[in-house]
Amino acid sequence: MTKTPDIMGSDVNKNRCKLDRFHQFWICIALTLATAAVYYRVWTYDFINYDDPFYVYRNPSIQAGITLQAVKWAFSTDYSNNWHPLTWISHMLDWRLFGPDAGGHHFTNLVFHVANTLLLFIVLKQMTQMLWPSAFVSALFALHPLHIQSVAWVSERKDVLSIFFWMLTMWAYVRFVNRPKITGYLLIVVFFALGLMSKPMLVTLPFVLLLLDYWPLERFPAKRSLSYLLIEKIPLFMMVLASCIVTFIAQKKGGAVHTIENSSISVRLANAVTSYVQYIIKMIWPDRLAMFYPLHSRNVSILYVVYVVISAAAVLAVTILVLRFAKNRRYLVTGWFWYLGTLVPVIGLVQVGDQAMADRYSYITLTGLFIIIAWGLPDLLAKWQYKKIVLTLSSLLIILTMSIYAHFQLRYWQNGLTLFQHALDVTKDNYEAHFCIAGSLREQGKLNETIYHCSEAVRIKPDYVEAINNLGLALRQAGRIDEAIHCYKRALEIDPGTVEAYINLGTALAVKGELSQAAQEYEKVLLIQPQNAVAHNNFGMVLFQQGKFDEAVEHFNQALKIAPDYMTARNNLDLAIAKKQESQNKDTENKKK
Repeated sequence: MTKTPDIMGSDVNKNRCKLDRFHQFWICIALTLATAAVYYRVWTYDFINYDDPFYVYRNPSIQAGITLQAVKWAFSTDYSNNWHPLTWISHMLDWRLFGPDAGGHHFTNLVFHVANTLLLFIVLKQMTQMLWPSAFVSALFALHPLHIQSVAWVSERKDVLSIFFWMLTMWAYVRFVNRPKITGYLLIVVFFALGLMSKPMLVTLPFVLLLLDYWPLERFPAKRSLSYLLIEKIPLFMMVLASCIVTFIAQKKGGAVHTIENSSISVRLANAVTSYVQYIIKMIWPDRLAMFYPLHSRNVSILYVVYVVISAAAVLAVTILVLRFAKNRRYLVTGWFWYLGTLVPVIGLVQVGDQAMADRYSYITLTGLFIIIAWGLPDLLAKWQYKKIVLTLSSLLIILTMSIYAHFQLRYWQNGLTLFQHALDVTKDNYEAHFCIAGSLREQGKLNETIYHCSEAVRIKPDYVEAINNLGLALRQAGRIDEAIHCYKRALEIDPGTVEAYINLGTALAVKGELSQAAQEYEKVLLIQPQNAVAHNNFGMVLFQQGKFDEAVEHFNQALKIAPDYMTARNNLDLAIAKKQESQNKDTENKKK
């Protein structure tokens, strides 16, 4: 007996697919509009004086635009203690498009954030075939206040750009799993490489792909063995190793990696454990968010030790529970170990910088916890009579609450002064906030307030070389030359390699008329950095004041050779040449007489 095709069933499936695509389209529209509604104000925001000068508006390599020389620089430099050439190139392109208009640079960050949100939704839906949980995770990713730092800070382009390629790598991976082809695998490698060239934090992505093999792709252990899945990812692990080596060398060379003397193993472990808990607390209740959370390693109290022990116990307990319920709820394993694993590079075991934690580090890591919430809540409410109503209302309430928090938190990002003043309000002994506020106030000519905030930064952190140096700058501008000289010398006692302190000390000595001593300071700079255009220019001015016009001209020429657009050196060169000619004419007249 011949079976007749189930035409009605086929039509039902087609209608379901159409309805599904309809829902997906409008969910993407809703995610885009909601994200834009929360973040639209960044278009009017300024740069902040924390990394933005080095990354964008005082970086001549960025302002040169995309040229062959600039691209070579992007791939060869370890400037800012990192190797992320694609990030540099994106900033070059932005400067070509928007110039010094900060709003355009912010807009690019927002475009990438929206793209990341939509890609996350699409990939989750493809992997799980679950529409609304995928939408909920994506909405939290888009609107959670902890993610503001990654979006509203121009220097964090590396965050939104790298996660864009993270999402594309996951998309390519799901595509490869469904249709295994060598071209599909090459696409994974290309996207992963681009991500690593945007920010090295993507080193954890191959491990996340293994978690996705467990759930929701369920390739392990039913379809593939663990050894097969590991072998499959060997090229990715090799890329991870190369990225780790390059990043460590760049950060070590720039002094960003702290030695054990600076930050002991016990301090790092304690901070790592408490940070795992702190991120979860801030995820649930995103209050008192700050641009910078200082790491205080001295005067550890008994209460802090107790907190560390409780935090460690909590992390261990959750891990045990996750493994206990893994059999029937695989999403718990993927979500929890996604969170734990993706934080490893930035949790502080290798201490880079002075921060205890940073909101930007949660940009991709919290996705694991969002997955647990999105799939866990329906499981918890499985037997409730009004499950759908409760889930819908609670989801909307959570998203609305996060949006409101994000809306109010975003207002602090309009400029560096408001941002770091807020950090002072919500943290204790925040030396970095004092330092950055001082920088903003100094640009406004408010010297007394600048001196106060620099002094506070030094009081909290006595070995803060940059703050001591900037205190000296403010004191010199205020006419307190001897105090400024003392600051520069103090900075050089702490770090004899601080080029800026040598230059500033030379300038202060020249102002006092101690030209010989000033010349000695510039000579020290040129021993450390022979290609320092500012040092050549300043040295030339000292020689000019000493009447050594030939030597002065030589240094001004060297400054212009290094920096052809250095107008101060150009003007000084013209003046020195004129004086040299005048001196020669006088000598000629004297000889005639």
